[in-house]
Amino acid sequence: MVIICPNCKKKHNIDERMIPANVTRAKCKFCGKHFSLPKAGETLVIDNKARNEEKSPRKISVSLSKGGVGKTTTAVNLATGLALAGFKVLLVDTDTQGQASYMLGVNPKAGLTELVMGELEPEVTMVQARERLWLLAGGKSLAGVKRLIGRKDFGGELTLSEALGGVDKQFDYVIVDTSPGWDPLTVNILFYVTEVLVPVSLEVMSIQGLIEFLKSIASIQKYRPGVSLKYILPTFLDKRVGKSLSILGKLQNLYGNNVCEPIRYNVRLSEAPAYGQTIYEFAPGSNGANDYRELIRKVANDNKLFR
Repeated sequence: MVIICPNCKKKHNIDERMIPANVTRAKCKFCGKHFSLPKAGETLVIDNKARNEEKSPRKISVSLSKGGVGKTTTAVNLATGLALAGFKVLLVDTDTQGQASYMLGVNPKAGLTELVMGELEPEVTMVQARERLWLLAGGKSLAGVKRLIGRKDFGGELTLSEALGGVDKQFDYVIVDTSPGWDPLTVNILFYVTEVLVPVSLEVMSIQGLIEFLKSIASIQKYRPGVSLKYILPTFLDKRVGKSLSILGKLQNLYGNNVCEPIRYNVRLSEAPAYGQTIYEFAPGSNGANDYRELIRKVANDNKLFR
């Protein structure tokens, strides 16, 4: 059966067979409040139709196996821009470097590791970094999560989905920042998200990285057809370099409408993290801020945003 906490309105899937006969109260794992278990016919129990109508966020990973293409910069400014546009956003950092926290100027005491391991309640692991923006921080401790996934005989690829499944319903968007390379946590991410945004710096090696990454996504889609490449974001566009424009043209010819307007090379983007600020705070009138606003409009499918 499905029970709704009367305090925070969160829904809990409960196997009635697992409830001892003498137990009449339960504790909500989200808000920590105790409440009485429903009796037959009480309105706290809802049917499967109501459960299927639960709000589901858009889940987008910012991914590419190659490093140095602007993944974290894009994830942070995409998440913050969506929050500025009025959406409630969760940014999940799955990189052991934990740079999303640094870029937002916050120092969380807990994060994704503690949530996945079940060591802390969800509301303790998430930190509000900005208005309408929450962060699940990464860091070195994620190495333990990777070991946990590797030790599972079955269902290891669903570890992240199971951890976030009870948390993400309260958000409009979940943006997942990923690390370079390909490991069990990367596979978990692609089993969780439904959309993939690939930042590609306009250089030959990044194009090769894109091709290899698309092959990897194709192998995942055999088992998880719900995930798809939605956006290709050209980064570090420098119009003074002819090769950049040439590579941009090839991307547009190959991938058509999936290619976003490029992010121009802008020194302000690299300076902002040192101040713990996003590009919208550090240099709101810069090319970098304007380019990421254009990305927000494309992702949200609303050309009127920030006009």
